[in-house]
Amino acid sequence: MEPASSSVQEAHKALGRRLGEIRKAAGLTKRALAQNIGWHESKASRFESGTRAPSERDLRDWCHGCGADDQAEDLVSTAQGIEGMYVEWHDMERDGLTWAQRSVLPLWERTQRFRFYSPWLIPGPVQTASYIKALLTSIRDRRGLADDIDSAVEVRVEKQKIVYGTHQFSILLEEDALYHRVGGPAVLAGQLGYLLTVMALPTVSIGIIPRDVERPFMPVEGFFLFDDHTVKVELVSAHLSVVQKHEVAMYVETFTDLANLAVHGHTARDIITKAINSLD
Repeated sequence: MEPASSSVQEAHKALGRRLGEIRKAAGLTKRALAQNIGWHESKASRFESGTRAPSERDLRDWCHGCGADDQAEDLVSTAQGIEGMYVEWHDMERDGLTWAQRSVLPLWERTQRFRFYSPWLIPGPVQTASYIKALLTSIRDRRGLADDIDSAVEVRVEKQKIVYGTHQFSILLEEDALYHRVGGPAVLAGQLGYLLTVMALPTVSIGIIPRDVERPFMPVEGFFLFDDHTVKVELVSAHLSVVQKHEVAMYVETFTDLANLAVHGHTARDIITKAINSLD
């Protein structure tokens, strides 16, 4: 199984276990339930094992056959959430980058604590408008998307204002992320200067993992933690949402381990300033 799809498969297995619990609570075997609904027994088995994703109709029929119609809506909602866990970029961005930027606003608005780890780029909450434009332009060109850069930047810049509210942001950057020239030297210099500014905010903590730090483990993929309930991972081909509690807990633990490698305060500012000076 590919790592990117493992979270989705685990979620299907968890849904299958819930279906099995509902069936057992009704005192039914898989064969008896299948006969009640008019299915082949193997169909019920595949749903419970998580090897086949049930449709909304399947879930409602399952609950009806078990005398558990009151649980149908919750199961349907869970299944719809799983469907949205792994979304390919061409599906997310088919209506343009502006829509893709707006689609995440509800999650941002209800999150109180943000924890971001980025090995390659300066992450969204602390990006400048010029850095955003350079980054989105690169994405547009690479994926052959419609040209709605200006409106997409406007939405994203508006979203950045959240760092000046009451939300808490903990951001960890690999030192290398300070040197990748998104938009060229002038854009990067402005971006790094802005990092020094937002570091002074009481709601923002920025840690830098030095290049020469001794590592008990190697860098992992960049990820974004929203409270303790959701992790977002941007893959080459798709956008992955992790919601399984045990998997989210692994990302929380990894973030803590990475934070222990990072430097903060004056030491972090010195590293950022060094990166700015290297652009001269």
